[in-house]
Amino acid sequence: MKSLTGFGDVQAAGAGVLRGALVGRPEPHAAGVMVGTQVPGDRSPETPSLPYVLVRKDVDLPHPSMANSRCTLRVTVWHKDADQAHDLAMLCQGLLLVHSGDVIRGVRPGTGPIPTRDPATAIDLSTFTVLANVRPLLL
Repeated sequence: MKSLTGFGDVQAAGAGVLRGALVGRPEPHAAGVMVGTQVPGDRSPETPSLPYVLVRKDVDLPHPSMANSRCTLRVTVWHKDADQAHDLAMLCQGLLLVHSGDVIRGVRPGTGPIPTRDPATAIDLSTFTVLANVRPLLL
């Protein structure tokens, strides 16, 4: 008889990893950072919610055996300028790459960080992807 398995919420797990790992970081570009899974409503440079890190799941590819799932996580970083957005994106990417835990068992680099501008506000941001291997859960 096959076991009933599924996978945890990799998007929430990725945000939780960054939320916890960024607390107390000494880098100036990490000061006051907020991490979430929803696009911030107001992301202008004057808003105290910057810097903001958004974690979203792009693709979910479960293995046919259900022994693993590989998900693409896209991380987008809004900051007060392009340099700080890039630096914080690099830090977030590094923190994810060294993580292994209950939901996310390992992470490999995907793309970026890539500089761009927010189409709604013209604010500089940086985005990257990582490939996360997700542990199965017995249901």
